[in-house]
Amino acid sequence: MTEVALRPVDDSDLDALFEQMRDPESVRMAAFVARNPADRAAFDAHMAKIRTSPEVTIRAVTADGRLVGSVGSFVVDGDTEVTYWIDRHFWGRGIAGRALALLLESVRVRPVFGRAASDNVRSLRVLQRAGFAIVGTEIAFAKARNAEIEETILRLDEPA
Repeated sequence: MTEVALRPVDDSDLDALFEQMRDPESVRMAAFVARNPADRAAFDAHMAKIRTSPEVTIRAVTADGRLVGSVGSFVVDGDTEVTYWIDRHFWGRGIAGRALALLLESVRVRPVFGRAASDNVRSLRVLQRAGFAIVGTEIAFAKARNAEIEETILRLDEPA
């Protein structure tokens, strides 16, 4: 079984995280991404901001000691939301689910929300397995698809 762990994001992680977050298939599935995933200056500025924000928890995800993505929480309009990004080469191995469970052990705020493009079945499954329940949908502009799409909103009320 793969050992999944979380640790603080180091400067040495940024090159790999940037590459993961601009993978075309990953970007399409995530749908709601940076204006230009290939803009390294914007990525670096965003990472510098979130790594120092008291309203953000961001962690590197490792699998058997190897950096494979990131997981975090942030506050929007008073609501805490979770996010995760796993290198596409590691999809389907339960890493996102384990990373989310580990994050939820340290982020004790409830309720906490998750969102995913409604056609991103795998991401919705990760959230539901962590105990999140679907509470609604909305139509929002997805930069990665240059279109308005349906986004599913999920909520977790109790500790996992």
